[in-house]
Amino acid sequence: MASHAANQGTGHPEQPFSIKTILGPLMAVVVGMIMVILDSTVVNVAMPNMMNYFHATVSTMQWSITAYTLALSAVIPLAGWLTDRYGAKQVFLVTIVLFTLGSVLCSLAQTPEQLVLYRVLQGLGGGMVSPIGMAIIFRLAPPGKQGAVMGFLGVPMMLAPAIGPTLSGFLVEYASWHWIFLINLPIGIVAVLVGMKFLPTVERKTVPALDVAGMLLAPVAFATLAYAVSEGGKDWGSTQTITGLIVGGIALILFIFVELRHKEPLLELRVFGSSDFTRGIIISWLSMMALFGSFLLVPMYLQTVKEFSPLKSGLMSVPQVFMSALMIPIGGKLFDKIGARYLAIVGLTFISSGLFLLSQISLTTSTFYVIGSLMLMGAGMGMSMMPVNTHILKAAPRKLVNRVTPLTTAAQQVVVSFAVAGLTGYLSSRITDHMAAAQGNQGAAMVAAFGDTFFLSAWIAVGSACIAIFLRKPKLKEGEEPAIQPASATMGH
Repeated sequence: MASHAANQGTGHPEQPFSIKTILGPLMAVVVGMIMVILDSTVVNVAMPNMMNYFHATVSTMQWSITAYTLALSAVIPLAGWLTDRYGAKQVFLVTIVLFTLGSVLCSLAQTPEQLVLYRVLQGLGGGMVSPIGMAIIFRLAPPGKQGAVMGFLGVPMMLAPAIGPTLSGFLVEYASWHWIFLINLPIGIVAVLVGMKFLPTVERKTVPALDVAGMLLAPVAFATLAYAVSEGGKDWGSTQTITGLIVGGIALILFIFVELRHKEPLLELRVFGSSDFTRGIIISWLSMMALFGSFLLVPMYLQTVKEFSPLKSGLMSVPQVFMSALMIPIGGKLFDKIGARYLAIVGLTFISSGLFLLSQISLTTSTFYVIGSLMLMGAGMGMSMMPVNTHILKAAPRKLVNRVTPLTTAAQQVVVSFAVAGLTGYLSSRITDHMAAAQGNQGAAMVAAFGDTFFLSAWIAVGSACIAIFLRKPKLKEGEEPAIQPASATMGH
């Protein structure tokens, strides 16, 4: 079916491939992904304005972010089964409609409780957009061209988190917070219309009954762990955090046990038996953790230490966005020729270098110094992230791509949640320590704490680069669909 889908989108293999042949479905997926990923970052900047509007506290309004993340994490594992059962095109369009409906309702919310409920609806739709979209495009790409094609998906994945704060700052400053949600209505309509016209109708699979145990355990595990790390950002010793970690950990262990024994699991965990896949996904996880050193901490530094406005701090990400956009297509084309190893090593070296530079900030650090560091990180992001993600997909059996993309996306959501909670918790503890050493000089203490946190992020990137040394091209022939070997047979090679 994979080759059939690829031939549908690209013509016969003998014909020269052009990105124009799949431009329609590619644009449908990219527009949908941009809309969803943007909503993961825009609310942070608008939070003070929303608190004033609803007359609510920080702890109450924080649930508008947490609820969205929980809903995302909970539904991602269902994407593979629904795609096989009802078809990728149909499920993709339904999720876009659900996300757009939730966005409109969010803009109309009159109470914090209504906003939280509508954010859950947004997350239920948005959680499946990225994994299903990636699987559709990967199947349309011919062998040997997957790196270049998947590179285009790097645009929403890498740029949307950086653009989100700028867009949110602009809308809040010149319109109102309602528009950070309402703007999704025209974008969603365009995504649905383009998808209806251009997305290929792939043959549905005959699937067994839904893995009910996996369906119940996966949302409990992912959602509870996401809740636990969210609460852990405030207090790792709290009853809520400990309870969430225990319940989520037990549910995750049971989920893994059930999935490994099931013939048609909800998430295909046996793919970790491939050492190529496992190395690639660990690199991806560590990279995402390190990159949140820029996405999360730099705007906080600019607004709390430098006292920039939300819009001005958001605009600081534009040079980083430019460098990412410049390097993404280059990285995609080079991947098809040399594989992911050298691109990952060089890209992660750039990222770690940028973070090491940021770790040296002081109260007198110039704006150009920060911009230069961000540009270095942007170049590294564009060069490494999509080649690594494409490597992960190529290392998995082609027939299981629908199941692998939900697995990687769900895992990244949990890893990012841990990164956010861990980095913010570390930042808070370092501020406390430096306040004592600086004898109450809050500015000096905060700068030193941010420097320490950037330093930690840099070493995470270094660790990822070291693992990238051991990357290799998956030993697959074009069109080959190997069986997954058990971990004991592959991890030793």
